[in-house]
Amino acid sequence: MTSRNWVHLFLTTLVVGAVTTGVVGFIIRWNEFQKLLSDFSVIEFLSILFWLAGVGLIFSILSQMGFFAYLTIHRFGLGIFKSLWNPVQIVLIAFVLFDLVYLRYNAFAESGDSILPYLGLALIVLAAGLIAAFIKSKQTNKEAFIPALFFMTVVTVLEWVPVLRVNEHSWLYLMLFPLLACNAYQLLVLHKLNRKSQEERNKRNQEHGTGKKTAAKKPSKA
Repeated sequence: MTSRNWVHLFLTTLVVGAVTTGVVGFIIRWNEFQKLLSDFSVIEFLSILFWLAGVGLIFSILSQMGFFAYLTIHRFGLGIFKSLWNPVQIVLIAFVLFDLVYLRYNAFAESGDSILPYLGLALIVLAAGLIAAFIKSKQTNKEAFIPALFFMTVVTVLEWVPVLRVNEHSWLYLMLFPLLACNAYQLLVLHKLNRKSQEERNKRNQEHGTGKKTAAKKPSKA
């Protein structure tokens, strides 16, 4: 990927994180925002909105770190496990989703609590992963489905760990949806930017080659 396209990916992912966090935060804290609007506290309303956007930038950076870490891990996995890398990823997906439900339920559930809320979060992550992986495989090839699903589930959960350990209800959703949005965006736009970068390099090479030929054909003044 060219540096220009990498900067484009970085900045647009920041925007995705900021906007998604602002929207999700607005929904979660609707009662608070509604009160501010009714009191005509526009400055305070905007300050909270900007604060949410700033938090979204942090989530976005965390997402991008996870994305580039996964690209490195994926290469190592292909080199070490070769054809077994996809089955290994499937096992890890199942293991992480099971732990997301089981460990959180054991750690935070009180006597008589239902497991459904804990299961629901895992299903949200899995559903988002399946949708993004399906779109990725349609846009590229069938072999991309498992790696995309692995990234959208396992890596998202790992990025989500700081809030999972606290288990504060509003923060769980405030962090989850921006992470899913940023991860899905990076996943689905990467191959397009790689293709664009390759086209730009080919064009530069052609122009460079044409320039050399023109210089060679130019008659000498000597």
